[in-house]
This record gives sequence, structure tokens and C-alpha cells, in this order.
Amino acid sequence: MSTENEGKAVPGDPAAPSVPPTPPVPPSAPPAPEAGPSSGPESSPAPTAQEAPAAQEAPTVQAAQPPHAAQPAPAAAEHPTASGAPASHAAPAGGWPPPPPTVPSWGTPHAPVPAAPAAPRKRTGGLVAAVLAAALVAGGIGGGIGYWAAERGDDGISSTTVSSGETPASFKRDPGTVAAVAATALPSVGTIKAKSGGSQGEGGTGTGFVYDQEGHILTNNHVVASAADGGTLSVTFSDGKSYDAEVVGRAEGYDVAVLKLTNAPKGLKPLPLGDSDKVAVGDSTIAIGAPFGLSNTVTTGIISAKNRPVASGDGTGGSNSYMSALQTDASINPGNSGGPLLDASGAVIGINSAIQSTSGGFGQSQAGSIGLGFAIPVNQAKNVAQQLIKTGKPVYPVIGATVNMNDKGEGAEIAERGTGSTPSVTPNGPAAKAGLKPGDVITGFGGHQIDSGPTLISEIWTHKPGDSVEITYERDGRSVTTTVVLGERTGDS
Repeated sequence: MSTENEGKAVPGDPAAPSVPPTPPVPPSAPPAPEAGPSSGPESSPAPTAQEAPAAQEAPTVQAAQPPHAAQPAPAAAEHPTASGAPASHAAPAGGWPPPPPTVPSWGTPHAPVPAAPAAPRKRTGGLVAAVLAAALVAGGIGGGIGYWAAERGDDGISSTTVSSGETPASFKRDPGTVAAVAATALPSVGTIKAKSGGSQGEGGTGTGFVYDQEGHILTNNHVVASAADGGTLSVTFSDGKSYDAEVVGRAEGYDVAVLKLTNAPKGLKPLPLGDSDKVAVGDSTIAIGAPFGLSNTVTTGIISAKNRPVASGDGTGGSNSYMSALQTDASINPGNSGGPLLDASGAVIGINSAIQSTSGGFGQSQAGSIGLGFAIPVNQAKNVAQQLIKTGKPVYPVIGATVNMNDKGEGAEIAERGTGSTPSVTPNGPAAKAGLKPGDVITGFGGHQIDSGPTLISEIWTHKPGDSVEITYERDGRSVTTTVVLGERTGDS
């Protein structure tokens, strides 16, 4: 398409080519003025459709006429000559340029037919020209952009649809995000399947994580208790590879167990262990496990409380376990047990162990998460794991006194008699040396308030044998504070 008339003024030519002789005027039309001597052939080619754009130059010519000229003839702006070029005869005194003769499309000379009055077009010619010029310019820009896009298309096919931006291939999640922590930790977390050795082959599913490169797996005791005597254990990791495992040691009271892969692969990556003593309420948490058998499930939350006394069963009707737990609202369900509770850096701060069920008790109820999950602090779990790997047996710190495990609200009362009619305060034991007697009510231990027997045991087991701990008790309405040096007990009784 020609762009000669895109906003360019084209002045008229004072001398235009001649036109064919004027044919006789039909009776119904007045004769037109002579256009001058003819210097062309008897007939000229009829104007074609391709020559029509010449009419677009008319507004520009009209805008360029001299101020002293008379009113221009409307036909000069509306009709091209027979050859499609502007008229070349001299302008008469009455106006410039004169209207060109009209030649029939079949080429036979006839008298020119006067053009229809074009006064309205004359008055709006400038506006029409501006619109046409703007359309041509816009069309040229659009066409140029389309051509540029088509030239750069890999398949040579252009589209008018603008697609949204794609994710950059180099996109990486920042360290500390849940996605980044999960991606790092998941390969070191396994789903544990336990099957008892009985005829029924009962068992369950839990979680564990890599403790060291030798293939030790840290988990809960209640996850593996059913397979501890003659059963089978397997650990399946996120890559789908499964390995047989065996129990190294269990601590019922702590609800901690250590397994070892029988054919541990090379390149195991232990999860880093954090410091549960430095955890603060409100810290972010990430739990990984297999709730209801759905392996590699990641949930998030916060630490909603610390030092929460929790007593839960081991799943077999055996002894209860006691912990001064980290409470979290991360979604924890049956199958999450034994899995890691991570902080925002990806370090293990606890082992998910129990949930608060709607029935009002702590344990591994099949009820779903209600936002109250409990984890064994990793500092305690680490001490237990080291002892189990070393000797295969747990070691518990003790005060050498039997306390009432039923009453709650005013402290932990030392019973009048111990189990099997034994003394409730062990002679020459830690409590006896600290001056405690049957009937004393312990209300504080290590700076923590004590409201029951389970709470006292939970706090005692956060320490090690040999630790000196301040203890507060009441006797005859009087509060007394003293120091007790913790003793020890080996194995589960």
C-alpha cells in the first residue's frame, strides 16, 4: 500500500496532461467548459478500481491552495483523470484547478457529466483526511508489530492471543520457605510399616527419620511395639525404595525407639538436630509423616505451648509414656507418630508423638487433628537415642519416691505406700536425702509448677541422672524448698 498520502501535503501541478476531445453534450445536460486542446489519443483506458485511491489526495490539495484563489471546484477533489493523474491544464481565472472531464468506462468519448455537488464533503474534507491518515498510521504500526512477531515465531505462525508469562526455568525457592525445607527433609524421612509376629499379622504405620549415616532411624516406641517381639519392620523413603529394619532399643517411658536398616544404603543424610530448649511459643513448625498411611505428607503450624505435661499409651496396653511436650497446631494424625517436627531452618526440634482427641484423652486415637499435637523435645529424644544405641536399654532419672498419679490440681503427693507395699520413699534415695517424706506435696520442680504426678514425672525425665534440681514441697501448710540430686533406673520395669 502506498503511504504517499499519510499526512503529506501535495501541491497541484500548474500544467496537467491534456484530455481527449470533448464529446457532444447530451440534450439533458448543460455543456461543460472546454478543457483545452487535446494532445492524447482519441480514447484512453477507463479508470480501474485500483486508481480510486487518487481521490484521497483531494483534501490535501484543497488545504494547499493559495489564499487568493476562488472557491475550488468540488469535482477537482473527487474525480481523477482518465489516466489516474491530476489534470495538467492551466487554471482559469474562475478557480483552480478546473474539473477534469469524465470518460465513460467503455472508452467512448461523450460530453463530461457534471459531478454532484460536494459541498458537505468539502467542509469535512480536513476531518476525513485526518481520520484516514490516523487509520493508515495505526494500521501501519499494527501491521509492523504483527510482521515483527511473525518473523520471530519459531513455527512461522502468529497469534493474536497474548499468553501470560511462564515460570522462569531458574526459579528457586528461598531457604527457609516451607517448600525449601520440605524438599531438603523429605528424602531423610521414611514411612515405617510394622507387622506383628502373631498369627493375625497385626501391625500399623508410622514415621521415622534418619538419625545417622550408619542407618539408625529414630521413631516412637508405640510405632514399633507390635513388631518388637518376632514381627517384621520395613522403612520406605520418598524415592520409593524400601529397606528391612530391626529394633535396636525401645524406651517405653519416653516413647522413643531406635531402628537400624539391615542393608543401609550409602549416602544417607541425617536430619540436623536443633535445640528444643531454645524454642519459643509462636515459632514456625513443619511436620512430616504418613497420616492415615499417606506418606510424605507435610503440614505446617506454630509452637502453641511448651512444657505441656502429656501421658500417652504405647498402643499395646503397656506402660504409659510421659513427656514435657512441645505443643503445636500443625496437623498431626495417626501415622504422623515418630516423624520429625522441624523448625523454619529445617532442624528437628521434636518427635511427633501424641494428639489430643475429642474423647478428652491423649494418645493415638483415630480421631482427626483438632489442632492439638504434641512432640517429644528433641534434646530429650537425643539423650535417649544415644543410650539405646550404646546399650540397647533406656536409663531414667528418678527421685526415689512414689507419687499419686490420679489426683490433679494441687501438686504431686507422695503416697503413703509404694508399689507392692514397698516404702513410698526409697531409703537413702534422692528424695530421702533431700528430706522428703510420705504425705508431702511437691508443687515445684526445676522452676516449673507441678500440678499432678504425671506432670512431675514429665519434668523429671527432661533431666539426666546426677542433675541437681531445686524442688519445692508443702508439709503441714508450710512451703519448703530444697535440692535433690537425681538418681537413675535402667530399663523399663
